[in-house]
Amino acid sequence: MINTLMSEMIKYYAGDPKRIQHFIKVHSFSKLIGELEEVPSDVLEQLEAAALVHDIGIKLCEEKYGNCNGKLQEKEGPEAARQLLERVGYSTKIIDRVCYLVGHHHTYNEITGQDYQILVEADFLVNMYEDQLEEKAVKIAFEKIFKTKSGKKICREMFL
Repeated sequence: MINTLMSEMIKYYAGDPKRIQHFIKVHSFSKLIGELEEVPSDVLEQLEAAALVHDIGIKLCEEKYGNCNGKLQEKEGPEAARQLLERVGYSTKIIDRVCYLVGHHHTYNEITGQDYQILVEADFLVNMYEDQLEEKAVKIAFEKIFKTKSGKKICREMFL
């Protein structure tokens, strides 16, 4: 099912290779960290789906507001994610959790659950590279955001 979801997201962002590259990288890091942290298979399934659709709200926000800041993404993304996940055939339980993650992936206080923590770490790993953050900013993110052993190791090896 994950490959179907990935294909649907590629179609959704057709003509926008930057967005496609982003969610595929976030998915890859999420899957890697999730497996290294030995998360249960049901959590990994939610995590992988969330990683693919976490930024689905960007397109809507750009069209609707001309802006795609994190708070607007959290507002617009869950319903778009829900429609896509239902069409692909995910269970209500997974859809509800994925929509929660999409609606909170730019909220860094009160992170609840391994899937949420890992999604945020994976998104940070990709954004730190794509946004070419300076070492000082990377160190701050490392100290404040990263909690998993595997996410910290990857961050150190990539940036510090």
